[in-house]
Amino acid sequence: MSRVLVLNTGSSSVKYRLLAGDERLASGMVERIGEPGSPVADHEAALKIVATELADRGFGLDSPELTAIGHRVVHGGTTFTEPTLITDEVIRKIEDLVPLAPLHNPANLAGIEVVRRLRPDLPQVAVFDTAFHSTISPAAATYAIDREVAERLRIRRYGFHGTSHAYVSREAAAAVGRPGGNVIVLHLGNGASASAVSGGRCLETSMGMTPLEGLVMGTRSGDLDPAIVVYLGRVAGMSLDEIDTLLNRRSGMRGLCGDNDMRAVQERLAAGDPDAELAFSVYCHRLRKYVGAYYAVLGTVDVIAFTGGVGENSPLVRQTALDGLEALGIAVDPARNARGERIVSPDGAAVKVAVIPTDEELEIARQTLGIISRTNREPTANKSRLSPSDG
Repeated sequence: MSRVLVLNTGSSSVKYRLLAGDERLASGMVERIGEPGSPVADHEAALKIVATELADRGFGLDSPELTAIGHRVVHGGTTFTEPTLITDEVIRKIEDLVPLAPLHNPANLAGIEVVRRLRPDLPQVAVFDTAFHSTISPAAATYAIDREVAERLRIRRYGFHGTSHAYVSREAAAAVGRPGGNVIVLHLGNGASASAVSGGRCLETSMGMTPLEGLVMGTRSGDLDPAIVVYLGRVAGMSLDEIDTLLNRRSGMRGLCGDNDMRAVQERLAAGDPDAELAFSVYCHRLRKYVGAYYAVLGTVDVIAFTGGVGENSPLVRQTALDGLEALGIAVDPARNARGERIVSPDGAAVKVAVIPTDEELEIARQTLGIISRTNREPTANKSRLSPSDG
């Protein structure tokens, strides 16, 4: 069976998973790349460690069963709206998008370039976090600012966590017997995002030009009056870098109560800690507001899907976030919810509530194989044009 190696190359880590169909053959992570005292000097050294680990398990990069490599790339802008076979031209276009994702796209590119040197003969595919959300309408994607400024600087809503939303929305619709139905996905981890999906197409998503917008997160504020940024600069004398650090690293649950781990927050909540109580209430209030808004966007909802570390493991978040929505046909069965069953809504509920573990690596592998299969079916002239060695 064809094998796909999925790589998620970050600024200081490389995660990998090798799959044959849906079967996980190997996985791992190399961390602390380039950090002081680390034995891993750079991404090339890290990916050589990955190659060695795979070879030690009998799955070397030179294996004839290895069909392709799929790379997670955070930002595709409006340029990349589907998984894309990597060429020199594609790399140049990803580089052009670095201003939109200065922390992520350079690291993603580093992984791509190293692996192309290690296996120049092997097809490689970029799968973009933003691509699934490229179907949202102009009304949903457009910010109400000066159009010339927005167009020149590429300011619009892009959305993130796209591979997770694609996978979970499809699995959730199938789980309730409504393939192609209307789904609200709540991806709740340290980063958190929501989406409204109809017929497999994203209509709305909570993250915007950056991952800061939307839900309350572990360390990010989520939705915020933009004038607060101006206020912090004028009144508090904070620099742009200081404001950026405040909103991305010192806000959210950490900013409200000092903990960004929901497990710790819930322990403090149970002990009667007022800071944890406020943080938890703000978190769930924002979730409930987005569920209601996305119900309006979709018109009807077949299933609400919880995923991510918090969404999959916190019955209290699931229950509290949906409390009070019974008039919309939304309810959670306490016993099923406590057991963490796949469907946690009561029998006969108009809107099903599901717990769907996400699998972004599997989604990347599937999309990678889809592109490879489609490319292999194209005429020879087109395959030549899409060759990974194309200059």
